[in-house]
Amino acid sequence: MLYTSTRNNKIEVNCAQAIVQGLSPEGGLFLPRNIPKVYLMELGTLAKLDYIYRAEYILSKFLTSVGGWERDEILNCARAAYTNTFRDKAIAPVKKLDDNTHVLELFHGPTCAFKDLALQILPHLLTGAAKKCMPGRQLAILVATSGDTGKAALEGFCDVEGTRIVVFYPEQGVSPMQKRQMITQRGKNVQVVPVRGNFDDTQNGVKAIFADKGYMTRAALRGYEFTSANSINWGRLVPQIVYYFSAYCDLMNEGKIVQGEKINFVVPTGNFGNILAGWYAKQMGLPIKKLICASNANRVLADFFETGKYDKDRPFHCTSSPSMDILISSNLERLLYLAAGQDSKQTAAWMQELGKKGSYQVPEELRRALRREFFGASCDEIQCGMAIAKAWEELDYLADPHTAVALHVLDEYRAKTGDNTRSVVVATASPYKFTNSVLDALGELVPEDELEALAWLEQKSGVEIPAPLRDVHKRRERFHRVCNKEEMKHWVKI
Repeated sequence: MLYTSTRNNKIEVNCAQAIVQGLSPEGGLFLPRNIPKVYLMELGTLAKLDYIYRAEYILSKFLTSVGGWERDEILNCARAAYTNTFRDKAIAPVKKLDDNTHVLELFHGPTCAFKDLALQILPHLLTGAAKKCMPGRQLAILVATSGDTGKAALEGFCDVEGTRIVVFYPEQGVSPMQKRQMITQRGKNVQVVPVRGNFDDTQNGVKAIFADKGYMTRAALRGYEFTSANSINWGRLVPQIVYYFSAYCDLMNEGKIVQGEKINFVVPTGNFGNILAGWYAKQMGLPIKKLICASNANRVLADFFETGKYDKDRPFHCTSSPSMDILISSNLERLLYLAAGQDSKQTAAWMQELGKKGSYQVPEELRRALRREFFGASCDEIQCGMAIAKAWEELDYLADPHTAVALHVLDEYRAKTGDNTRSVVVATASPYKFTNSVLDALGELVPEDELEALAWLEQKSGVEIPAPLRDVHKRRERFHRVCNKEEMKHWVKI
């Protein structure tokens, strides 16, 4: 399996090189030249396996090649990532909401967010790739986060030999719990820096560091190789494909669907990585009818699927679902490259237009093709609160704001299309990461003290506080200093 770049398809690297580099030199994203297949008969085999072996099966399709991994190496990575690190033995359990709706819970890992599914295995893939491609070099990992990626990356790479990790987050753009999780992070090799600005400022700052060739050359002379743990890194995205297959297999095992029956997935997303993993699963052969893209008040993706115009020049909204407060959805670039017939020149032109003009327009034929695969809609703050209350009152389900966005958009999709295909809502975070927003939506008076708010929500709902969040307020705060977006490079001490 060879990998190329969305902005220069003459580039060819092996899978280990793609993962360790993270970003292509000209700014493009790595992706496999071909999408491997999982045939219908293989789903029966997958259904008999546990999550670790399902991960090995899917990842091997992408990562076993010349210069890549052996299958037993991938299995060891999966075992290291998913053994005794998740509170639910299913890793990514599927729960029933009603006769036609299920939730895929991706928040049972060490940081209570879906990023754990990828960021528990990425350190093993990344350090393994470095040993294959550049033995003896130190990895410097840069992360821009809108909340959940940061803590999950910090936890995954904490004290991993041969790595240093710096996480940047928008100072006012994460929830109090997300912030506390990051600024109390243990580990000698970690650094956390809040940035004045929004997530797009933070993400652009990280990309600017990667694009600074002089800086990268000086780092290389000092023995460092820069890479990313964001979903721009293929090693972050490919493990996410696994849980779509796993959910389908679990529904088969429960007798909810028969092998080959099509289902919908509803995905709350801002950076487009989570739903793109579902699209890859569909292209591999997973029977998915529709991928429903749920946006919050920053509805840049919903507008794109409706009009074919991607326009980031719009008001930025800080919402109760901060992981989706994004106006530049980096992973959409991978979809555009493939949907445009692997035309890297056209993809590069669109990205250049976005950088210079703030927008680009895809042809009508391409827009229609994407609409056949995706449905996009959005959910404002009032609707989000109503969806949290409705899920609790009618379905006895405690949803975080991101999951609530998806629940609202699913209702809108069904009302508009009449499609009652069995649907799986991707639940991306524990409600306890957004306690104040959830309590407010349930009509409760929100205590000023966040620890008291956690206890109050537990008492009201009967849903236990996840162990990783129960004692976070007792941990020592380590990181305080704030930087301007222009200063980010100076905080990466190499």
